[in-house]
Amino acid sequence: MRFRVSLRPFFLSLCAALLTACAGGPAPNITLIPDATDELSSKDGLFAQEVKWKRSKPGCEGECPSLEVKTLVFAGNRELTQLVDHALAMMTGVNEDGPPPYEDIAGFEDYFWQVAGSRDSVLLGATLRYRSKYLTVIELDSWQYFTGAAHGIGATQFLNWDNARRVLVPLEQILVPGSRGQFNAALRRAHARWLASQPDAQADPETWNRLWPFQSSENYAFTDQGIVVKYDTYQLAPYSYGQPELLIPFNELEGVLKVDYAPLRSD
Repeated sequence: MRFRVSLRPFFLSLCAALLTACAGGPAPNITLIPDATDELSSKDGLFAQEVKWKRSKPGCEGECPSLEVKTLVFAGNRELTQLVDHALAMMTGVNEDGPPPYEDIAGFEDYFWQVAGSRDSVLLGATLRYRSKYLTVIELDSWQYFTGAAHGIGATQFLNWDNARRVLVPLEQILVPGSRGQFNAALRRAHARWLASQPDAQADPETWNRLWPFQSSENYAFTDQGIVVKYDTYQLAPYSYGQPELLIPFNELEGVLKVDYAPLRSD
């Protein structure tokens, strides 16, 4: 049994399907990102209830495959709850040739027990990464170990949800038209700052850059400090480095973020 790890194309198509209502945009004088600490901005926003469970294959004895789920249910928002459930299930993936034969975690569980090896293990998780009156940012994580493998593999995907429009907000939606190059340049600077804090990268930068070159990404998340971009295992660094996060402060995105998504100024 083998699962797909990177689901970037899936999320791009998912955003395209759900963004019909985004074309109009909010009033120009509305900002979606408050100038506040996380403690303040988290007072508003959607209420979420955590649901956790862990199971082994029914009827199995000895070494058995396991599935652990830590997901979120949003009261009064069935579409976001279903989206999270569906997206987590799609982060498993069974091949590169077509969509998985299931639509949600319950369907994946049924399939998993049929095909899993004796030591296969899957962990699916959803956590609130950022919450405000206007935006809900959810971090989706998958970790999968396959029987006989040297180690498990993790992947992450952010969902930036517009609370009022009830749609996902992809990266291109928050950028001023024609500013993707400026965003990538800011992301590259964030990558350089991250490299400066990594002793292995500093010890032999030529080899590091050849093996782990900079990559742009659309896996972004709003925070109070700026935009975070997170990478899957092996995208920017060896396995031991996990899933690197690069932070672009808001002050480096002036003229890049649309006014709707720029933080409030105190002046």
